[in-house]
Amino acid sequence: MRHHSFFATAILAPSISIAASGQQSGQGSSADAAQSAASQVSANNLLPAGSASMPTAPDPGPAELNGTVTDLNGDLIPGATIVLDGADSSLHQTQVANDSGFFQFAGLKPGGPYRITISANGFESWISPPITLNAGQFFGITDIKLKVDAGVSSVTVYSSTEQMAAQEVRLEEQQRVLGFIPNFYVVYDSKNAVPLTTKLKFHMAYKAATDPVSIVGAAALGGMNQAGDTPNYRQGAIGYGQRFGQAYADGVTDIMFGGAILPSLLHQDPRYFYQGTGSTKSRLMHALSAPFICRADNGRSEINFSSMGGDLISGALSNAYYPESNRGASLVFTGFALSTGERMVSTAIQEFILKKFTPGAKDQF
Repeated sequence: MRHHSFFATAILAPSISIAASGQQSGQGSSADAAQSAASQVSANNLLPAGSASMPTAPDPGPAELNGTVTDLNGDLIPGATIVLDGADSSLHQTQVANDSGFFQFAGLKPGGPYRITISANGFESWISPPITLNAGQFFGITDIKLKVDAGVSSVTVYSSTEQMAAQEVRLEEQQRVLGFIPNFYVVYDSKNAVPLTTKLKFHMAYKAATDPVSIVGAAALGGMNQAGDTPNYRQGAIGYGQRFGQAYADGVTDIMFGGAILPSLLHQDPRYFYQGTGSTKSRLMHALSAPFICRADNGRSEINFSSMGGDLISGALSNAYYPESNRGASLVFTGFALSTGERMVSTAIQEFILKKFTPGAKDQF
């Protein structure tokens, strides 16, 4: 304990005095020795302040600051630079977040204010509010969430493939044609791309299915189908609601099976890998073959069972909610043919046109 020496000195003096007073008068020499010892203790208690024999006030316990760096999706950001500044300009420390995104500043003086500044490649800097520390306090900074820099056009190299894939997806989710139309499923930096984890495949599919533009697109398609009286639902508000639900369900089942479930089971990448170089013919062939040939998670080219299987499964499921007069095998295979044709056209447009209208993508590759 910090006060052990102080209490030992205070208890020692009266004990010696009591012992001295208990001696018989015939034992003068013993009494004199005890008196001499008591006098010595009293003398020690009168030593000036700062003497080695006097107790000193305890220093206030040091404090600590720590935290974990993540992005808006909660993914860890290892390698981030953390700068600590105190009220005194001499209180300046720098650290690098470890592989778990964690940092720790120990042995800090109580008081403050302290401020933390965090920066990482591809993200906007994050600055904490002023922090005041108490003696012995372990202060954990929560909700450190870095935003992706809107002007980023390259992927930061991280300590693992999973971290690199997560950063790729974050960049791809910023890709929007004309600034608002989702353009998530295209990789412009194809040479440096890494395979997606199952979690990221489902994350991308969910992101695409729930994007407001996807919902508005289904609503517009429902209106066009209403005008064309197809499928054979009734007219009026109820019929429009059925056509909107049918259009949205078609899109969701297609993206979930073709973009997440089958790619996870078959270890295939659901994205389109932009070529960007070579002759016009080679680029066109690359684009038109995308619905049939894909990149596997091991980097090899494979038959695109994920995309084609997703179209077939989506068509088969549509038999459950289309009008009875529209159901049958023709619904499945006609839908498959239309989806494949649309995909070929969209990848050709992707290869030659859309990059020019996608902010942030023009500087890649």
